[in-house]
This record gives sequence, structure tokens and C-alpha cells, in this order.
Amino acid sequence: MIESEQPTQSLRFCSRCGGRLVFGPVEGEDRSRLACESCGFVCYVNPRLVVTTLPVNERGEVMLIKRGIAPGYGRWAQPGGFLEIDETVGEAATRETLEETGLEVELGEILGLYSRVVAEVVTVAFEARIVGGEATATRESLETRAFAPGDIPWNEIAFETSVRALLDWVARVRPDLPLPDPATIYRPPIDRAATEPRLAK
Repeated sequence: MIESEQPTQSLRFCSRCGGRLVFGPVEGEDRSRLACESCGFVCYVNPRLVVTTLPVNERGEVMLIKRGIAPGYGRWAQPGGFLEIDETVGEAATRETLEETGLEVELGEILGLYSRVVAEVVTVAFEARIVGGEATATRESLETRAFAPGDIPWNEIAFETSVRALLDWVARVRPDLPLPDPATIYRPPIDRAATEPRLAK
């Protein structure tokens, strides 16, 4: 199965009439879409936006979390999460950072936008200055730790998008440091099912 077809697999029924969704050609569209075979409603599947920060302390070290939840359990990543419908990108970035690290941050420049088609996400990464709070473990992180630009644990990073954001950050703050080839960085496969939202019980 090609990656562009994967998002259609979790959607089966029409949100308007409850009819069955079928993936295929749709009149007036230039690519196959999910459409309801009963009412004709076209279901557009779009990537989710993940907002993250690279919090930097007064020593120029970046704070990473050891993830305490799937996907990426036990591996390092920058703090972040999904944008909520009632908040701005900046509000989401500072909220997620506080929730996952205990740190209050002031957002700086956007380091980059990183698409990951197989995970159906677009990740935005902000450089951020720590202005308050205290680094701590949280319900979503086993540990929060500072890393100097030359000490990033590349082979223990959870996600491709995290690797790309960290590479861009290191290249910006320490252009003298050699950077690893992303193709040589090992990461275990991410369980895609673990990325699906679950209802609280």
C-alpha cells in the first residue's frame, strides 16, 4: 500500500449520513478521494498539525524529554503535541512545553516545518527561551534533560521530524560541529496505531 492511501484506512463511514465511504475517482477532483456512496459527500483527509519547541537554557543547551507514552516510549524528543481547535499555534506550543517539561518558555523563531506523510502530520518547531518553571518528569515524560549541541543522542531520538529539527538547530547555533547523516540514524519503527487518539475511559 502506498503512503498516500494510508489515511483513508481509518475512515469508513460518512459523517453526514452514516453511509459507507469508498476511496476512488470523484467527479470534479483531480485525484482519488473518499466519498460517501449514499449521499456523495466528499471526505477530505488532511494532515494534523503538531506544534513543538526546542527550549534552550541559559547555557545554550536544549531541553529534551524522554517520552513516557507511545509512540516513541523511552526515547528522546522535543516537547510538543497536537494543536487544539480553540488555540493559536503559539499558545499550543507554550502549553505543550509546560505540560511535558514543567518549563515556561518564550517563543522565538520558527526553526522549520517538517512533513511526515506516513504519520499524517506536519510538525512546526520553534526555538524557545526558558523563562520560568522547573524541569521535571510529567505524566507524558519520564525525564527532562539538557543536552549541549555536541551531545545530542542521535540514535535515541524518537521521531524523524525530531531529528530534522535538531539538525537544523545544531547547524544554526554551532555550525562548526559535524552533523550525522540522517540516513545513518537508527530509529525503531513507530507503531502507527499508537498515534491514533483514544477516548478517555
